[in-house]
Amino acid sequence: MESLYVLLVIVIGVIVVLFKGIRIVSQGEEWVIERLGKYSRNLNPGLNLIIPFIDSVREKVSTRDIILDIPQQEVITSDNAVILANAIAFIRVTKPQDAIYGVEDFREAIRSLIMTTLRSIIGEMKLDEALSNRESIKARLKSEIIDDLADWGVTVKSVEIQDITPSKSMQHAMEQQAAAERERRAVETRAEGTKNAMVLEAQGKLEAAMKEADAQIALARASATAIADITQATEGKEFPAMFLLGDRYIDSLNQLSKSENSKFVVYPADLQATVKGMMGSIFNKG
Repeated sequence: MESLYVLLVIVIGVIVVLFKGIRIVSQGEEWVIERLGKYSRNLNPGLNLIIPFIDSVREKVSTRDIILDIPQQEVITSDNAVILANAIAFIRVTKPQDAIYGVEDFREAIRSLIMTTLRSIIGEMKLDEALSNRESIKARLKSEIIDDLADWGVTVKSVEIQDITPSKSMQHAMEQQAAAERERRAVETRAEGTKNAMVLEAQGKLEAAMKEADAQIALARASATAIADITQATEGKEFPAMFLLGDRYIDSLNQLSKSENSKFVVYPADLQATVKGMMGSIFNKG
């Protein structure tokens, strides 16, 4: 009976030892093993054996890509503009023992490192430069954190800048600035249009005056030529010339009567004597 108890104890002991000594690691994981509180080795995916009660599992680390969300934060640019920026990082643990023993919490450490580095990079840029150079910020961010993460046994797969936007107060200021700029351009456009219209109007009046003067000169020359021709044709007889001058005199009075400023038009009582008086000197010369 005693031997049966002993055998039962041995069987239970063997079961406990096997339970403590056999470890099955899933694909995509590595387990960090400590022996008497000191790092010993890593267990790879599959069946593994450890020394019961001496070896212990310190940490189960995922070797798959890890997605780290970098929260949105306020960043001040070199021209004192406040913008909001956040990012997302894809990392992979390549040395689990470094990730466990190199830093207290490697996920939180990487998140803090990316946030501070992102603030530093954008802080050296002006607002317009920061808003339009997302790819360069991303490349520089990755290059500046890759060495630090390597010390922690982590590889950076990619860092993506999700959003870079001005803060609400900055957006309001930019909207006001844009509205003021549009109003300034509208005022300049209206002033330019008014100036061009005035110039065109003045040019039109000048050209009209010049043409009117040319017309008056041409008319005077035509009249002088006509009078000279008539005088020559009539050999000094005054009737045809008087008819021609009287006709033009009456036409001039008719045009004068159509003027808005003329209220009365007075015709001479003796039109023939008036014309003769006007042409007296001409006929006398003839």
